This record gives sequence, C-alpha cells and structure tokens, in this order.
Amino acid sequence: MVIVGVLFALFMSSTSAQSCFKYKFAGNKVFSTCSDLPYLNSYLHWTYSPSSQSLEIAFRCMGTSSSRWVSWAINPTSQGMVGSQALVAFQKSDGTMRAYTSPIKGYQTRLQEGDLSFPVSDLSAIYSNNEMIIFATLKLQNSSSTLNQVWQEGPLSNDSPRMHPTTGPNVQSMGTLNLLSGESKTTAGASSSKLKSKNIHGVLNAVSWGILMPLGAIIARYVKEFPLADPAWFYLHVTCQLSAFILGVAGFGTGLHLGSQSPGVTYAVHRGLGIAVFTLALVQVSALFIRPKKDHKWRSYWNYYHYLVGYGILGISIANIFKGLDILSPAKIWKRAYIGILVTLASLALLLEVIVWFLKRSKRSAGADRSSHGTNETV
Repeated sequence: MVIVGVLFALFMSSTSAQSCFKYKFAGNKVFSTCSDLPYLNSYLHWTYSPSSQSLEIAFRCMGTSSSRWVSWAINPTSQGMVGSQALVAFQKSDGTMRAYTSPIKGYQTRLQEGDLSFPVSDLSAIYSNNEMIIFATLKLQNSSSTLNQVWQEGPLSNDSPRMHPTTGPNVQSMGTLNLLSGESKTTAGASSSKLKSKNIHGVLNAVSWGILMPLGAIIARYVKEFPLADPAWFYLHVTCQLSAFILGVAGFGTGLHLGSQSPGVTYAVHRGLGIAVFTLALVQVSALFIRPKKDHKWRSYWNYYHYLVGYGILGISIANIFKGLDILSPAKIWKRAYIGILVTLASLALLLEVIVWFLKRSKRSAGADRSSHGTNETV
C-alpha cells in the first residue's frame, strides 16, 4: 500500500507540474484561464471579453522540436479539421520563427497562408526548450461562448509543413471549448467513428472493385479456354462479379454516408469516378438479364459491349482506388500491399495468356493434322 501511495503521489505531482495553471509566461504575461488539452502535450491559455468578443490566446505544445510545426484552430461551422481557421507556427531553417494564418479547405491541405473568416492581430510565436507557443488575439464574430477547436502538430520539410500522422492522438485532437466556464470536451469518439467509416469504405471498395472484379475478368478470359472448366468457369465468373458488386454497393453506401457527415468536404474526382464505376457496374449486372443465347445473331454484339464495359470498370476502379488511398493517406504498407496484389493478378493473367496461347496453337495444329490426314485418305 505504501508503494501504491508513493506512485500515486508521484503521479499527482507530475500531473500538477504539467498543469497549465502552474505555467508562467515570460514578461509576466497573464491569462484569465487555461485548459490542459488531452492530446499532443498541448495547452491553451486565454482571456475572453464577451462584450467585445475579443479572445487573446496562447497555444503551447511541449516536447516538440525545431523540425516540426504546430497549429491551433477554431472551426466556426462544424467539428473537425475541414473548415477550421488555423494559426500555424514553426521555426525556419535560419532560426527565425514564422507564424501565419491558414484556412483549412480540405484534408489534403498544405497549410497555405491565407486570411481567416475573422480578424487576427498580434500574431507571433516563440520556440524554446522543446516548447513552441503561438500568441494571437482573435475578434470572434458569433455570440456563442462555446467554440469548436482543433490543435495539431506535424513534420517540416524545407521550411514547409507536411502531412501529420493520421492515426492515434493526431486524429483525436479536437473538441469543444467553453470560453466562460473553461470546460473542454473532446470529440475523439466521433472522430474515431468517422475514421473507422473511412477505413471500411476503403476496404470494401478495394476488395470489390480492385480485387474480386479483376479476378472475375481473369476467370472469364482464360479459364473458359480449358475444356474441363466448362461450365464451371461461368459460375465462378458470375460469383466473383456479383460478390464484387454487392461489396461495391456497400462501399458506395459508406461513401455516401461519409459525404453526409462531412458537409463542405468534396473530393470531386474521387466522387465522380466512384459514381461512374457504380453506374457502369449497375448497367453491366442488369445486362445479364438480356444476354442472348450463344447462337443468337446479336450475341457477338452483346459480347463486345460486355467486354468494353467490363474493362472500363476495371480501369476506372483501380485508378479510383489509388485516388482514395491518396485521400485517406494510410501507412505506406497498405498502398504497397495493393500494388503487390495487382502485380500478382497481372502475373497470373500473363501466365494464363501464355498457357492459353499454347493450347490454341496445339488445337490449330491438331486440326491441321486431321485435315491433312483426311485429304490424304481421299486421294
């Protein structure tokens, strides 16, 4: 029990030492209240005047280095990163500090400098002892004393901010802040839920359009050339394509759900390609119900249509999967894994192409031999 008590005392001592209320700014600068932010070793100090809606802040990020950037932002329209009005700071390679404003318009932002939706003055930053601090005075333009806040940190390259990690604390560092009571709440649950939805969306579409659909095409093109595989190849082909379509519908649905959860966030190319793939796939599946019989005069035209639309779906869907990977920005291993799967499928197709070519050549040779033999017998 004594050990437990000592550990508890050490924990409380450490917590108290890190509390924002114990912090003293240089020059005897004082703020009326502060909040220990739960992620990224960050703290926010502020003084708020409700009558003038003036908010003076100091955002601190501890344990950082001169090769990283930090940011604190207000989102006037919703919770989350997109739409945030950010204050950004980092130490340049020449040792000077840069502090500027950046409106966040999308997930692929590079934190470009720009005007915010509200006035900002007295913006500055300092870096010392592995701690970076942003100072600013904001002129808020709404009557609510509760605001949505986002804070972040990430790597620098050539004096330019680069993408922050998309897992762990970096996707949990957001919430609401009551400027009067000082109460701070995080939205980690909502953020985690949205991240899970994005992952589900990505997996469903990668497996359906990006793996099962190409595999079904390989079966239709090559396996049917083996006499013993008829008619099993057809059922395998249909099973792969219908499974891909069902999973693709689910993936398309999660995409629509994500879109409804993220007003103002638009990935026009990704969305357009997704709609094109889904529409073509729907037409392709519907066309199965009007497939002519093998000896029908229109069957060859139906086959041309089926091949053209099918290969179109494959090309567009694979391109869109890579587009989605760029948007989601997962660990590099996932992109490499998908490239590995595509290389495997392509290698399989190439191998079967060679085998089928030899089979067809053997059949032609056998047919020519039989024809020559029959001619000799007639003579």
